[in-house]
Parts: sequence; C-alpha cells; structure tokens
Amino acid sequence: MAQIAQVLVDVPTMQTNRPYSYQIPTAWQSQVTPGMRVVVPFGRGKRRVQGFVLKTSDVTNFDGDLKAIDAVVDLAPVLNTEALKMTAWLAASTFSFQITCAQTMLPAVMRAKYEKQLRRTATTSPTVAEQLFHGAASVDFDSVATTPQQVSELLRLQAAGEVEVYYQVKNQARHKTQLGVKTTLTAAELTAATETVRGGAKKQLALLKGLATLNGETMTQKAFCDEFDVSEAVIRTGEQKGWLQKVALEVYRDPYATSDIEATKPLKLNAEQQVATDRITQAVNGSETKTFLLEGVTGSGKTEVYLQSIAAALAQGKTALMLVPEISLTPQMVRRVKGRFGKAVAVLHSGLSNGEKYDEWRRIKRQEAQVVVGARSAVFAPLDKIGLIIMDEEHESSYKQDDAPRYHARQVALWRSQYHDCPVVLGSATPSLETRARAEKGVYERLVLADRVNRRPLPEVSIIDMKTELQKHAESNFSAPLLVALQDRLDRHEQSVLMLNRRGYSSFVLCRDCGFVLKCPNCDISLTLHMDTHTMKCHYCGHEEPIPRTCPNCHSRQIRYYGTGTEKVEEELQDLMPDARIIRMDNDTTRKKGAHAKLLAKFGSGEADILIGTQMIAKGLDFPNVTLVGVLNADTALGLPDFRASERTFQLLTQVSGRAGRAEKTGHVYIQTFNPDHYAIRFAKHHDYEGFFKYEMAMRHQGGYPPYYFTVQITASDLDEGIAAKRMYQLLQWLRPRLDPQTILLGPTPKPIARVNRRYYYQIVIKYKREPNLEKTLTTLLHETQAQQRQGLQIGIDVEPLHFM
Repeated sequence: MAQIAQVLVDVPTMQTNRPYSYQIPTAWQSQVTPGMRVVVPFGRGKRRVQGFVLKTSDVTNFDGDLKAIDAVVDLAPVLNTEALKMTAWLAASTFSFQITCAQTMLPAVMRAKYEKQLRRTATTSPTVAEQLFHGAASVDFDSVATTPQQVSELLRLQAAGEVEVYYQVKNQARHKTQLGVKTTLTAAELTAATETVRGGAKKQLALLKGLATLNGETMTQKAFCDEFDVSEAVIRTGEQKGWLQKVALEVYRDPYATSDIEATKPLKLNAEQQVATDRITQAVNGSETKTFLLEGVTGSGKTEVYLQSIAAALAQGKTALMLVPEISLTPQMVRRVKGRFGKAVAVLHSGLSNGEKYDEWRRIKRQEAQVVVGARSAVFAPLDKIGLIIMDEEHESSYKQDDAPRYHARQVALWRSQYHDCPVVLGSATPSLETRARAEKGVYERLVLADRVNRRPLPEVSIIDMKTELQKHAESNFSAPLLVALQDRLDRHEQSVLMLNRRGYSSFVLCRDCGFVLKCPNCDISLTLHMDTHTMKCHYCGHEEPIPRTCPNCHSRQIRYYGTGTEKVEEELQDLMPDARIIRMDNDTTRKKGAHAKLLAKFGSGEADILIGTQMIAKGLDFPNVTLVGVLNADTALGLPDFRASERTFQLLTQVSGRAGRAEKTGHVYIQTFNPDHYAIRFAKHHDYEGFFKYEMAMRHQGGYPPYYFTVQITASDLDEGIAAKRMYQLLQWLRPRLDPQTILLGPTPKPIARVNRRYYYQIVIKYKREPNLEKTLTTLLHETQAQQRQGLQIGIDVEPLHFM
C-alpha cells in the first residue's frame, strides 16, 4: 500500500495556491505527517522547492506516476492541526496565498536561509553518540540523511528522544549551547569506582560523589564545578577514566535574563475590578467562546484584571496569550507579567533578535511556557489548550498587518477563541468604534472600569489655542503656559512627558526665493531633515541624501527649514531650560536592540526630568512621578484625508493624557492646537469617550462608513502611472456587474500619497452592508490578474483597511 502526501509548495501564485500530490518513499511510510516541511521536485527540470505537508492518505491502487518527496526538512511537525486549519482560513479571509500564511506562523529563522544541524540530547545512547556523531555534539543534518533508510532511522531516534534537529541561520542566529556533564555509570558502578580511588585523591572522590547525586541527569560543567568544588582538570580525568561524558547542553537565549524582575503577588481588587475578573474567570472555567470589551479609563487597573484572569486560566491547566500593540509597551508589561508568573512567560516581539525569537518559539512549542506576551505576530504562537486571549489597547492600528497576508490580530484571536472554546478580552480606555458598537449591540459583553484604582481624579486638561499664542509671542513649539508648567515641575522635582507625533528635525526644506521643496525621488512626499545624521530622509522608502546648501532648482542660498520634529523640539527645549535633563524617544533613538527598555528604565529611575517622544510614549507607560503631559501639536492627524482621523486624534490625546497623575500626585495636561473647537479635542479635554462615541457614530452614519458599512480596498500599482490608472478603470467596469446594486464603489482615485518607492498607486474602495458575491468575485479577480502581476502590475486586496493613505 502506497502513501500519498498533499504538499503546499513554496511558489506563491494563484495556480499553486492548492496542495499537490507526492508519493511518500517506502522508507518513510507512516513517518511523514501533516505539518512537516519537505523538499519536493516541482515543474520541469531539476527545480526543488520546500513545502508543507497538509495531509497524508493511503492509496491501494497507486500506479507510480507521481513524483516522490525528495527530502524531509523536519523530524516533527512545525505546524500543528490548529495552525494548518488557521492557514486555510487566513488565506481565504485575507485573499492571500496559503504558503505565505503558513510561513507567517513560523519565526524568521525558519523562513530564512539556514543550515540544518542534528544534535545529541541528554538521553542519547553511547552507541548512537559514537556511530552517528563520532563524539561530536552535533553534525550537519544533510551529511547523515543521504538515504531514505538513514532518514527513517533518524525519525525513529527523534521519536525516542535521542536526537533533535535545530536550525542555524547563516551569519545570524546561532544555537547557543554550554558544556554539560553526565555520568556513564550506574549507582552501583559509581560506588565500585569510589573504592578504587586512593584516599588522598579527594577531588576525584568529590567528583564521583557529585556524579552520584545527579541521578542520571545532566548538569552544566560550570555549575557542577562550582557546586562540588572540582576543577576542569578533574572533569577531564573523570572522562578519561570513563566515569562521565561531556555533552552539549542547549541554553535558551533569554532576552530578560539580566533583568532584575521582582516577583509580585496579586493585588486587592476594587469592586469594579472584582466584577470584571469574576466574569472573565467564569468564562475561562466554563470554556465559553465569549468576547469581552474591558473598557477602563487610564489608570483603572486593567492590567491587574488581566493578570488575575491569566492566573485563573493557569489554575485550570490551560495557557494564556496576551497581545500588546507596540514594542514600547512591552518592557513594562513584560516586567509585570514575568513578575507574576516567572519562567512560565515567553515573549515574542520585533525587538528580539532572530535567535531569541526562535528560542522563545521553541519554548512555547515544547510547552515549557504557559503564558505568551507579544506584539501582533504573537497571535500565532504555538500554544496548546489556550484558556484565555487578551488584547490590550485593542484599538491600536499596529495590530493590522500592512503586507500580505493583511490580517488583523483581533480577527485571528477571535478565530482561535472559537477553536479553543475560550474567552477573548479586548481592553482599552478608548475602544475602536467597531468594537464599542458590537458591545452596544450585545455581540461583545461590556465590562466597565469607570474609576482609577487609587480613586484619584483624571488629570485636568487645558487647551492652548496656538493661533492666539503666535499673536502674543515669537514663533515657538512651546506656549507660555506650557513653559511655566514645565519649569514648575522642574522646581518640584517632578517629571514631564511631551508628545509630538513627528520625528526628525523639521518637516521639510523650502527655498524662500523660488518655493522649491526638496522631495523624495521615489515617493510623492517631502524629505524630512535629521540633524543628528545631517541627512534628508524619506520615512516611506528609506531614501537618504545630504542636506542641500543651495536650492537644487534656482541655486539660491535662501534655503530654510520649516515645520518641526522631535529632534528640533529637544534642541529648542534644551536652550530654553538648560538645567533640564531630557530624553528623546522616537524611531531614531530606539533603533538599537533594547533601546526602548533602556530609555524607559532611565526615565523611570529619575535620571531625566522630561521625556520627549512620538506616539510610542502615549500608551501603557506608568511612572508615578509624571505629573505633567504636554501635547505640542494635536492637529497632526486631523488634516489627513481619512475618515478615522478624528477617532485617532481623540484616542491619542486621551491615551497620552492618562500618563499624568497616575499615583498620589495630581496631574495636568496641556494640549496645544490650532483647532481648539474641533469635537475630538473638546471631548478629549473632558475624558468623555461616551460623548465622543455617540458624536462620531452619527458622523459615520451620515457618511456611510464603518461600523455601518464594511469596506474593502483594492489597489493597483505599477512603475508606469498610466498602466496603474488604466487597469483600475478596467477593474471598476469589471466589478460593477458582479456586485450587488446596493454595494457602493468609490474611485478609482490616486492614493493620497500617490507614489511610494517609485510605484504609482490607485485605489477603489468597496462599501457594503451585505455582499453575497464578494468572496467569489475577489477570488476570481486574483486569478484573472495573475498574468498581469508577472508583468509588473501589482494588485492588492485589503479587507477592512485601517488606513487609506
């Protein structure tokens, strides 16, 4: 009886967006299982590609015409049953290739070019160690897996726990090991060996005594030497006498190994927190597929509700997944979660190295970690028996992936909730309108934390009209009231946070003689001045060039800097307040690994008086000595051509305002704006989310936007603007007859930033309440545009986009 594998090949096209049948070689029958990666021949010639086994089946009348699997990449599945089902769902719901979705669920170290090694384990028998490894700790996998029979034997050894495969990325992540020792003798043989040692050889006797206490376990050589007071020379003697063997012990790369994280105990909950925790715990214990909206003002103790709910899941023998939106939130959140659950916590976010992410992923897969904290992609963590999924700051746009597959972590979390029969908690002080509307309709259960845990009032907010300020004083980034407040906090040894949502020194460079603005040669956007590197940079494609001394257009020397950025604000504030200790936190100062945590730790320990930053400082930070928050320009997002501009402005102002007065000291917030009467700013002044929600919902209803309508954005891009525009007009004519007459089609129009990285972008927006033909139409669209995509035209489909820029 022959076995057939259905393999999803690593060729991302619509034609290959389905599994192909391959024969499983006789030597591997029943050993190749779904979720493993294999190498298969594909197409004509000698092309070999990697693929995922989706399923296997027995075939009695196999005629031998199928191609056979060439090689097995893994000795155990890297994608479990849930991940394989999630792959199919994600591909269908985001109109993406299945292979792209499957690879999204694995750490980068397993998607990159790698060297595959076979390594001994602590239970490797001496026979296998000698025959397979010849005394070495590891060998190149391909050197010992050259025949089907050898691979079959390796599969057997892996199942017995004697060997395991690991991956080394070339010039990147390296597998970290330490030298370990284990005895080769039984307890009786160790006793016998002791009797052969002369009484004066005290170190050898200490060695044998130490080996006897190991009970067959392995211990790092360094720890063994320290504990039993023996030297490396004595270890070598023991190895020569056959008392012990040296083995390579895996050491996980722990990004928080050097962090001094104090253990914490559950805090006493107030009445609102207790109600929320009890209801979530009830859902955890009852395995309810329930979605909760935990709506709590800043400082209301949402994190403690999360922690005690996670504890309830762990008490049931289940695991927990906690998502945070940005790397800047992770250090403080990780400290709190690790402080409560210790080594049971694994961390996954972009600030880790490839090696650290790979090690954390393996800890989770091996069930050595029961709690995962991480950013967007952590939603795919290979946890089993999930009892609770938490999504903190659920309104954040960073939960949406910009590239294919364009998934939203919230939708993946809800899918996994269904799969594991567990609750999801969506937490925020300013929930997205879509989430709050679902809670209003009873689709989600709403839990409210209306007060701060310490019963302190929310900070007073003062709105500063910058139009009036400019009439009174010379142009400055700082109004007079804000400067007075900053000096007051400095005198009282209290801390301040200043937010400006624009990095760099100034927004653009302009010639005062001819009006020329220096733009990116690849994008329709002006270049931003960065004084620290003395360059002009594009924040879209990364283009960089020197600062011009004369106008490239008219050669005048009247070239000036306009607008402002965090770098310029820091310089101006240092001139105005020379005694102030200032930290700047933006993408330029936090590029290096661990920079976020270091800057925040420095500020938290009182080594700085003022923290200046972009929106990364607006959320999640909890510093008791911060009593002043200043928003230097609240209008940054208000002028954008996006229907969510007001919502984002309100959320950002409310979140950053919540950083002030979180402990016993009273907080105050100053918001500088040229639009003091805008409703988003007025509602933010009074911390009035419910008022904003009702007003904004009326605006959305009037304009026909989410949550009253669903949206899909279709984009076409090409190096030739004419081709992109022409194709979108053809697409519009193609779409109209295939969709319901009630469905609204907007466009085609150039995107607000029409050119990025030399490609011109046009878009069509589909708005609908119910569209039965949508899935079939968009799938057909992908098939029919495949040939054009090979010619350079790129078609993208984004379901429920968060940005239209």
